[in-house]
Order: sequence, then C-alpha cells, then structure tokens
Amino acid sequence: MDAAGRRELIEKLCAFEGRWPGTDAERRAANWLAGRLREMGRRAAIEPTYVQPEYSLAIALHVALAIAGSLVALASGPIGFAMVLLAAASLYLDQSTRFYLLRRLLFRRASQNVVSPGSSPNAPARLLLTAHYDAAKTGYVFGPRSTRLARRLPEALRVPLGPLRLIFWAGIVPLLLASGLRMAGLETRWLDVVQLAPIVLLLVSFALLIDIALSAVVPGAYDNASGVAAVLSVAAALDREGPENLDVWVVLPGAEECNAQGMAQYLGAHRKEIDRQRTVFVNLDSVSFGTVHYLAAEGAIVSYAMDRRLIQLCEAVAAADESYAARPIRIPFHTDALPARARGFRAISLLGVEDGVGPPYYHTPDDTPDKLDEEAMTRAVAFTVDLVHALDRDIGRAGTAAPEPAAQA
Repeated sequence: MDAAGRRELIEKLCAFEGRWPGTDAERRAANWLAGRLREMGRRAAIEPTYVQPEYSLAIALHVALAIAGSLVALASGPIGFAMVLLAAASLYLDQSTRFYLLRRLLFRRASQNVVSPGSSPNAPARLLLTAHYDAAKTGYVFGPRSTRLARRLPEALRVPLGPLRLIFWAGIVPLLLASGLRMAGLETRWLDVVQLAPIVLLLVSFALLIDIALSAVVPGAYDNASGVAAVLSVAAALDREGPENLDVWVVLPGAEECNAQGMAQYLGAHRKEIDRQRTVFVNLDSVSFGTVHYLAAEGAIVSYAMDRRLIQLCEAVAAADESYAARPIRIPFHTDALPARARGFRAISLLGVEDGVGPPYYHTPDDTPDKLDEEAMTRAVAFTVDLVHALDRDIGRAGTAAPEPAAQA
C-alpha cells in the first residue's frame, strides 16, 4: 500500500464518525476493515467481545470512592480505610488490564476485534501486527495547553507527572495512609491538613473525568487510523516478501480507548492458544506525526518495560539508518502492547511523536485526515518493515527465545 492508499484508508476510516468503543460506528468500521483485509488476499474474521467503554466514569468512580472513604474514616477508621483500599486496589488492577472490579458496575457494550491469521502456521514464530481502530473522546484536559505544558516539562518528569499517576500516587495513596493512621487511633490537626490536599486534587480530577465522559468523539486520524493504515501497509509488504521464520498475523482491536480492553479480551479469549515462547507483538499507534519512537516502557500507574530484545532490535534498525531519527521513549499512558506485556508476552509499540510529545490536535476534534504527514507515515512503515526483517533474522539465527517476564519499573 503506497502513500495514496494509506491516505484513502485513513479518510475512509475517519468517515465512520463517532467510532467510540461499543458503538455502531465502531462495528461498521470493523466490518469494513475485515473486507479490506480480504481484498488484500488475507483471511479475516470478526471476533465479538464485551467491554465497559466509559473509562473516565470508571476512574471517576474510583476517585469518588476514595474521597468518600477518607471522609468516612473521620467517624470510623476501619470502614474508611477499607473503602480507600478498595478504590486503590481496584484502580491498580484496572489500569494493568488484568482484572476489572469497580468498572464492572458500569454498563457493558458489544465491541469487536478484527483478526487476520497468517499463511505460515508452521513457521518457528508468530508475529502479531496490531493497531486499534476505535477513536477517543476529547475533553478539557486534551486541549493545546496540555501539549504545551508537556513540551515544557523535562522528559524525565513526564512519566511521574502523568495524570493517572497523580490521581493514584498523589491522591488516593495519601488518603489511604491518612485513613490507616486514623484506623490506628491517631487523631491530630495536622492529619486533617494533610488529608485536605489530596481531596482537592481528587475533586478537580473528578470534574475533569466527568468532562471527558460528556465530550464528543474525535475523528481519530492520528490516533489511530494512521496506525491501522501503517499495519496494513506493513502486512502487504511482508506478504509480498514472505519472512522465512514468521507467521504474520494482523489483529486490529477495538476498545483501546477504554484502557485497551479489546486487546485484553483478545488475549483472555486466546490465552490457551497463544504460545508465549513463539509469539511476538508489534503495535503501531499514532504514527502520522513526528518521527518514529519505540517504547521502552509504558503504564498509567506503574511502568511495564517492553521486551528487551525487541528494544535492542529497534536500536539496531535506528543505528543502521539514521534518517529514521528513531529513539526510545517512556509514556505514562497505555497502548495495546501493555496487556501483552502485563501477561508476559514479548511486545513493543511504535509511536510517531516529536521530542517525545504528540501533536497539539491529539484527542481533539482537529485530529482530521488533512493533518496527515505522509513522510512520517512512510518512515513508520519502513521502520516497522526493517524491524520485522531484523526479528526474522534474529529468530532464524538463534531460535525463538523464551519471553522474559513483564518487568515493572
């Protein structure tokens, strides 16, 4: 698929307006993508699943429970502590995509994953090229001010000052400690003062989360129609060239914008079929801007390190062709690589950003196809193809190494 074909695909995908997880637009987009894969000569199937799409309401529910628990602790320390502990544990598990507790109180919607198997099932290893096709909601926190603020911050501070990290580590955890002290019988004026600051932070966060829930769905050209177009381009190139040691699959998950639930559900449904020792995930997310960056780690509350060998291969590809200007980055958010890493699979994500920060139209109504940077897309596709060839040679030389455990930093 050439640059014109990628642009056409992005424009068509964005024409499915409002493809929020669990919507009819998302379903129609999935059906169209399955048809597009069949036109490429690949098999394709739609795998239905169920998700709780309103991620901002789910986080707001945790925030509200933590605030309520801290107030209840004024009268009953044990009960208040238990409420805050439940909020903290549930949010931690929720953001790791391993288990959903409070989120289950919200309504479910039908979503779907588009799955295209490879044509070489007897190959030594299986490669899954992934990119989500759903679109996000906007909100006040995604305005241009946020992008400008992120650019001003030193790169080392962008992860610890991530939104969810502030909510968890500067909001809920201090309330948990304060409630624990009250449960232990400590009642002092300074504890009241210490408890006030995280409550204010959580109240502001609650308002911003509700604003996201009430906001409109963006076109999603950059995030992530560009990733879908890039994956299909890479798949087409690999189908022509035929890697010797890889069975190349394409998986286009839905429901990424509600905390990668689509990919988490795919892994859960196929956990007995996916061989950890011979399966590799390469995810493309938002690649129509800036230069190629490969993730070293990602995660909203704690960081999950990407597969060390895949990082080394990315470094080798970047060193072999300096025109990519590719480098590693850590982000305080998630991509569809996170569910795979949290479950111990080999995975990495590639993003298109500038100086480690996305474009000013990220998660805004201005994320439209006319913003497409064709050179950025071409670089991302070429880098991914080079990475897959490097992986193919690596597997051919050494065999498929067992995956390293998902590391938390």
